[in-house]
Amino acid sequence: MPGTPRHPGDQSHDDLLHHDDLPEGWYLHVGFPGDRADDPSREIDELLGYNRWLMMEHEQYRVAESDQNETIDGRWRYIEHTATRTRVIIRLQRQTFAVPEEVRITGVIYLPWRAGDPITSQLLRELPTARIEAAINKRLFAMKRTETITGGKIVLPSGHKISERDLLNPIGDPKKTPDFYELVALQHGHLSRKGDKNPSATMAEINGVALSTAQGWVTKARERGLLPPGRRGRAG
Repeated sequence: MPGTPRHPGDQSHDDLLHHDDLPEGWYLHVGFPGDRADDPSREIDELLGYNRWLMMEHEQYRVAESDQNETIDGRWRYIEHTATRTRVIIRLQRQTFAVPEEVRITGVIYLPWRAGDPITSQLLRELPTARIEAAINKRLFAMKRTETITGGKIVLPSGHKISERDLLNPIGDPKKTPDFYELVALQHGHLSRKGDKNPSATMAEINGVALSTAQGWVTKARERGLLPPGRRGRAG
């Protein structure tokens, strides 16, 4: 239930992964991998020899004073597929230098229900890693947005207020419209939530511009941290 406090023995206690981030048919175990009450992520890294490589990488970054993403603090989370009882442990890593900050999957342990069952390339392709990443980052982005709702209106940085239905109106000229890229982000997000598979194309139609122009607007909105990062190979 929303607002229910989470305790440290709950895999979702640090907001890295919630049950609602998973596609239908998958669920997040309450306990950590191995039905542990405490997080064994560091032990798993050590067992796999992952931590040695990460420590070397971390030292290299530290000495070079690099702004690369910190890779030494990943967290393994235990999920299961209801129908097949396939168990998967995914390693989630905060990308702290991404703008906006995001989470990526940096490791996968795949365990069929019956020990000894073969793992095919098709089964691995069906793992919903991209959807899980996208859902996590959409939730984190929504948590950090600066827009506020007052009396059913969206309050923009300039103080101008619009309603949700206004998001399907033309945005205007980027040189003349206050909060232009905030409006781009809101329109794109509204279309995406409605299930639009190519919101940039729909935005081009709404605003009477070329698709490349709408895509350029969306790219600039992402660069400003107003939209979460796009996924490679996906339209919109």
